[in-house]
Amino acid sequence: MEKIIYNKVTPELIDQFKNIVPGKVHVNGDINDDYSHDEMPIYGKGMPDVVIEATTTEDIAAIVKLCYENSIPVIPRGAGTGLTGAAVAIFGGVMIDISKMNKILDYDKENFVVHVQAGVLLNDLAEDALKQGLLYPPDPGEKFATLGGNVSTNAGGMRAVKYGCTRDYVRAMTVVLPTGEIVKLGATVSKTSTGYSLLNLMIGSEGTLGIITELTLKLIPAPKETISLIIPYENLEDCIATVPKFFMAHLQPQALEFMEKEIVLSSERYLGKSVFPQTLDGVEIGAYLLVTFDGNDMEELEAITETASEIVLEAGAIDVLVADTPTKKKDAWAARSSFLEAIEAETKLLDECDVVVPVNQIAKYLTYVKSLQEKFDFTIKSFGHAGDGNLHIYACANDMDEVEFKKQVHEFMTDIYKEAALCGGLISGEHGIGYGKVSYLADFVGETNIRLMKDIKQVFDPKMILNPGKVCYKL
Repeated sequence: MEKIIYNKVTPELIDQFKNIVPGKVHVNGDINDDYSHDEMPIYGKGMPDVVIEATTTEDIAAIVKLCYENSIPVIPRGAGTGLTGAAVAIFGGVMIDISKMNKILDYDKENFVVHVQAGVLLNDLAEDALKQGLLYPPDPGEKFATLGGNVSTNAGGMRAVKYGCTRDYVRAMTVVLPTGEIVKLGATVSKTSTGYSLLNLMIGSEGTLGIITELTLKLIPAPKETISLIIPYENLEDCIATVPKFFMAHLQPQALEFMEKEIVLSSERYLGKSVFPQTLDGVEIGAYLLVTFDGNDMEELEAITETASEIVLEAGAIDVLVADTPTKKKDAWAARSSFLEAIEAETKLLDECDVVVPVNQIAKYLTYVKSLQEKFDFTIKSFGHAGDGNLHIYACANDMDEVEFKKQVHEFMTDIYKEAALCGGLISGEHGIGYGKVSYLADFVGETNIRLMKDIKQVFDPKMILNPGKVCYKL
């Protein structure tokens, strides 16, 4: 591929943008520093030359068409909550902020779908759907991310073990292509064999193939009852080894999370509230499972809880603590949801990965990762989705030089990604590749797969203007 040369944004272009969206074009000192990074600034910062707050698909198409004609980079951005540098303007250019496109447009209850703009927050749809007696099952940890961002990374979350990832709930979408053309992909149907699935190609493409502006998402009837269990173990190995037993017993947890003691302590310091026991019957707790079941009534859930309790106690659990009131459930899951914020509050230098491995390889893989601790000067912390093998592993430091930290982290990540491959896993389960993981993806999937990805990118975006330098190619 020839070297890409981008042009600068001129005053004349800025005037044209202002004609398209009066009052919504920001330049120079008007651009908030938050636009220069996402939630993982260690992957680099880059200030866009222009930030445009878009409110319609047609406005975005007109802006992108101008950028395409003038070879100007375009970076789509939602809430900026990503963890891989995917929504960062590494090469300057025009950033299109879709967060103001935040309307829930309509429900089709006969077909169990909802039509939304891509800037709607996950939390807002989740709450609104429940008022309709419906559930939007995808449940990523960051509740204030946009749905367009969720789709762009194929976010998973805690309910993926039972209900699947975001991809499984996208029926249709409206997309602005890098040329400024508007296309509609998919339909309000549950199956298709109608040519190549451009819809599924767009899902998980991290804003490199098109800008998603509207979505039609599948819903399900909301479960009437839920119950959560906090299950403490003496060590992580016993904790993780229990996970396959849930499925062998035909139990279907809505969520099945694991966490080590250190991350729980960080969370409780952050929240100022203790939820998980530290010792039980004189035994020091080292790890926990947090499990939620849903169903039609409490009688059904009590029977499930009884079966689950027998399984985990026989497998080495110290006890089973039932969170059966709204307050107890809220406290337990609030602790789990705050893990990243808790780490950030106590850490000056932070990097992370979200590998995914087969469920029966979790214990082996985490044991290997923990064995590397003595090689590095940073602290390794981990938690994750035990039910689907998606693991969140953090490198944390407060007293290291940043250059040395990055050097050591690169060695660490290279090592654990190779181990993930040996375990039959992949390097990202839900956060994506973005800018920070491009080199790791290239090493992981090999030359042929990278060539195919680059060729796909070339077809959609011949001038390589859309979110340049992300996922499968460097500039």
